[in-house]
Amino acid sequence: MIDKKNVTNLVAEWLADKDYFLVDIDVTTDNKIIVEIDHADGVWIEDCVALSKHIEEHLNRDDEDYELEVGSAGIGQPLKVTQQYINNIGKEVEVLTNDGKKIKGILTAATDGQFTLKTEERQTVEGKKRPVKVEVERTYTTDSVKYVKQIIKFK
Repeated sequence: MIDKKNVTNLVAEWLADKDYFLVDIDVTTDNKIIVEIDHADGVWIEDCVALSKHIEEHLNRDDEDYELEVGSAGIGQPLKVTQQYINNIGKEVEVLTNDGKKIKGILTAATDGQFTLKTEERQTVEGKKRPVKVEVERTYTTDSVKYVKQIIKFK
């Protein structure tokens, strides 16, 4: 079986002098290698090809056959790494909490393991008969949610 650590090192070597970052690497038991990269301005197909060639140059198909897929994290896919959260600050996202509640809001901050979301909530305000919409910022840990996805809007 292809060693995931070896593939991770090859990807890190290629990424070293670039603005790309690694999102995920998966190596299945039948030697299918899936590498996901991302960039603040999007991923170019030419760079996926270059990374694919770099990996292929260092793996020997005669020793062990494999299937290689290199691509971007993809629009509409859940955010997986901190850098993706940081790149999406200021954008509208959808969050699904572990208890099944969907929340839409603006991602305002992100650090390792947590992010802050600005939403509008209805709250009762003293002196008002009806609840009023109020902007609220809440911080969540990435462990407390099932996913966070950027909301894509076509204008």
